Amino acid sequence: MRLIPFLLGAVCWLTSVSVLASDLSVKLQSANYVLLMRHALAPGIGDPARYTLEDCKTQRNLNDEGRQQARVIGQWLKQQGVQSADVQSSAWCRCKDTAELLNFQGFTVEPALGSFFDDMQKAQAQNLQLEKFIANKLSAKGKKALILVTHHVNIYQFVGENINSGDMVLAKVDASGRMTNYKLIPRPQRLE
Repeated sequence: MRLIPFLLGAVCWLTSVSVLASDLSVKLQSANYVLLMRHALAPGIGDPARYTLEDCKTQRNLNDEGRQQARVIGQWLKQQGVQSADVQSSAWCRCKDTAELLNFQGFTVEPALGSFFDDMQKAQAQNLQLEKFIANKLSAKGKKALILVTHHVNIYQFVGENINSGDMVLAKVDASGRMTNYKLIPRPQRLE
């Protein structure tokens, strides 16, 4: 007799997980939503002095845990129904590595996603550039999800909240690319 309530509970749980999964996928297929993601774990803060974008060895990079996080996030997104995506990345190696490990058939480097951590006075101008980029991409992306791999300062400027490494923000935007509301999606710890 205890099996029936358990089975009913399991069916309800699976149904709610399925609705959540399809909800994320459906939203990302529309022209109103974008998924921003902070790069996976790259221990430390900022970059070493005299780093260059052309030489990953001079930057703060993903560690083994961060590389595994990025793989799990990509697999998790596919489990949520996100099968195809236009992945855009900051030029920093930790973002490019995260974007590559998501495994959505490559990525493109986009300057609007670049960090302004070294010069916070650029925050507002960079955010306006990001909004314009999002508006242009969403108007022509078709059914592909738009996934933007960037930095905590960029996401904070866009939505007003600090997020952890590998966390994501599902942002609803208006026609000008400005965020109207958002939902924080914590980084999946492991696949179910």
